[in-house]
Amino acid sequence: MSLIQALLLALGLSVAGNAALGWAWVGAREKAATTVVERDNARSAASACSDATEDLRDLADKRGAEAKKAQAAARTAATGRQQAANTILSTPAAVPGNACASAQVRVDAWLRGRVQP
Repeated sequence: MSLIQALLLALGLSVAGNAALGWAWVGAREKAATTVVERDNARSAASACSDATEDLRDLADKRGAEAKKAQAAARTAATGRQQAANTILSTPAAVPGNACASAQVRVDAWLRGRVQP
């Protein structure tokens, strides 16, 4: 083998090695870029999920406050109705001995807008 052939062989091997390294570097760079994009997408999705969870917490707190107000109003209404029921139950019959006549007197009073227990 002559010196020129040996140099050409070495040059060819060097070019092939450099091409293989270049190809590997391009593949690694592409993989790294893909990983960065995937990381950014994951961060974005996590941030959106966190924001949505916070929005749900705010909505739950708002609905909880509304529910407490509604419960307080229902409690007040129930107390008033319970007092009215106790008054009705403790009031003697309008027509002693006749439950139907007593009920008619109460209904007539209610229809006229006067609450008569």
